[in-house]
Amino acid sequence: MRRWLATASIMMAGVLSLAACGGGGGGGGGSTQQPAASGGKQQVEVFSWWTGPGEADGLAAMRKIFEQQNSAYSFFDAAVAGGSGDKAKALLESKLQAQQPPDTFQGHAGAELQGYIKAGYLEDLTFLYDELKLKDIFPAQLVDQISVEGKIYSVPVNIHRSNVLWYNPSVLKEAGVSAAPKTIDEFVAALEKVKAKGKVPLSIGSEWTVTHLLENVLLGSLGTDAYNALFKPGANWNSPEVTKALESFAKIYSYAGDPQDDWQPAAKQVADGQAAFNIMGDWAYGYFHNPPEGGLGKTSKTDFDWAPAPGTEGTYLWLSDSFTLPKGAKHRDGAVAWLKVAASKEGQDAFNPKKGSIPARTDADKSLYTDYLADALKDWSSNKLAGSIQHGVSVNQPWLAAINEAVGLFVGSKDVKALQKGLADAAAANAQ
Repeated sequence: MRRWLATASIMMAGVLSLAACGGGGGGGGGSTQQPAASGGKQQVEVFSWWTGPGEADGLAAMRKIFEQQNSAYSFFDAAVAGGSGDKAKALLESKLQAQQPPDTFQGHAGAELQGYIKAGYLEDLTFLYDELKLKDIFPAQLVDQISVEGKIYSVPVNIHRSNVLWYNPSVLKEAGVSAAPKTIDEFVAALEKVKAKGKVPLSIGSEWTVTHLLENVLLGSLGTDAYNALFKPGANWNSPEVTKALESFAKIYSYAGDPQDDWQPAAKQVADGQAAFNIMGDWAYGYFHNPPEGGLGKTSKTDFDWAPAPGTEGTYLWLSDSFTLPKGAKHRDGAVAWLKVAASKEGQDAFNPKKGSIPARTDADKSLYTDYLADALKDWSSNKLAGSIQHGVSVNQPWLAAINEAVGLFVGSKDVKALQKGLADAAAANAQ
């Protein structure tokens, strides 16, 4: 709990100073200096939070293409460990305020980038979209999400789905659960049956994964339209419907096992048969499926299976990883070269099958996307859309920091009324 609150405080301080364009800098966890050039090549500093199995493999695949196509540059991996990027974003803020930006950095498409844009940290990338004709290649709704006043500030690499229920078929069978639960009530009943058999009903990771669980329960309880309305002006976070959703969240969370260090060890509990369920984004697929040198090497439909999170069938709770061009990047041309690889068909087809995501481009090689990824491609084009909270689509960084603080306090208190008040206060503060 102390670690959660410390992290939330650091994040809140960083994002508030960002919104205020404050000066100063500093921050722990890594160097704020640009890497030195090597062998006559310019080192392009690529800042991300892709360090775990699956995601690191996808980044390495794009890196290989970048260095093959750009002999004048070498790739400097400035990734900071920590799922969802909370630690990376805190360090990034200190670098930006110290006017020592990386050459390019990862960000979630949508509201997450608004603070950086308002602070004047990012270059407009419309020139790159025009040069590469990306508006003809990326879905219109995605371009809309990464545009501000007609300008575009990031290059999306992928589309992820947040609302995936991962489960172990053998554990469910042993507990007498015949199929993946489709409703919140069915989910609670299944969790109780698993608990009675002595297995972990629901595995959970580090602090941010609890907010990830919350967004899924909100969507599953409220429905798509009411969920999306929570992020529009005049939203009522104090409604009886939200109260009911939060009570369901509290009930579901009561079945969670001991928190793991991050999402990977929590997912591994499912794959190893120690736990029945885990609600996580589809990046977990790459971790489950990839060979042991980069993943768990598990067999789908046997060691693990998937379904939409309870109550969310027919809705794609989405997010997109993207890369930006900071103003003052030391190796701007190298950063633009990286962005071209990230936007390319070759780059996205190398990255996404390993990451466990589908391409942002509409012309990707569909034969590469099999098993879970084939389902995701189909659902992306046919489902209703809802934006992730934790992963930057629906809320900006100060709002997310306040949500995470409210969720962190709930983890210690289990007080649903206090949680609802915290979420309502966070929404009200963002509206001011």
